[in-house]
Amino acid sequence: MREGLLEIFHDAHRQLRPGAVPPELKVEFFAFANVNNTIRLREGRLLVRLSDLLEGAPEAVVRAIAHILLAKMYRKPIDRGQAARYRKYVASHAVVSKAHVVRQIRGRKRLHSPQGRVYDLDAVFEDLNRRFFHGLLGRPRMSWSPTKTRRILGHYDPAHNAIVISRIFDQFLVPRYAVEYIVYHEMLHLKHPVRLRGSRRCVHSAEFQAEEKLFPELSPAEAFLKRL
Repeated sequence: MREGLLEIFHDAHRQLRPGAVPPELKVEFFAFANVNNTIRLREGRLLVRLSDLLEGAPEAVVRAIAHILLAKMYRKPIDRGQAARYRKYVASHAVVSKAHVVRQIRGRKRLHSPQGRVYDLDAVFEDLNRRFFHGLLGRPRMSWSPTKTRRILGHYDPAHNAIVISRIFDQFLVPRYAVEYIVYHEMLHLKHPVRLRGSRRCVHSAEFQAEEKLFPELSPAEAFLKRL
């Protein structure tokens, strides 16, 4: 299989850089915590690591991965067909299910207390659950992020069944409706899981967006986030 991988990457290299001598290649499967693939150039040698979740993938999918990684490395346009082929495979039910289990086993998720200095996320969840979801959503693990990050304000992690909210919201100057909106948004991810449409993942479905608009303080919350 290793020789087959090398030949696939050599073929992709010849297609992207015809006439160029390919550098020395090392391609291996690696036990990432997710479906990750990396490529690095070190001292004239290309080091490629593919997620071991992709062992046994069809040759066409491996060729798509080789094309994508090498195109990124050499800053070449990525073929849309190859990108679609890869997305469709990793979004398939079989791969998603396997990745979900692997993240639970390998992934490290450091969660913190839901009780902040100002806001208690467990209490916020239960209040929103009663007001908007008839109390039917099972509460996941709620956690403040370790730092006051502005890059990711909140996220729902299905592998660890956890909602993490940026600690930047745990301040007296932050209105409660802003905290509630962020938690409400992540609760909608809990209610409306990611779906596959063709080769693309649908994160915010029409149903998701329709329910998000039902949040009473949506406009002031969005205005506050823009200022933040």
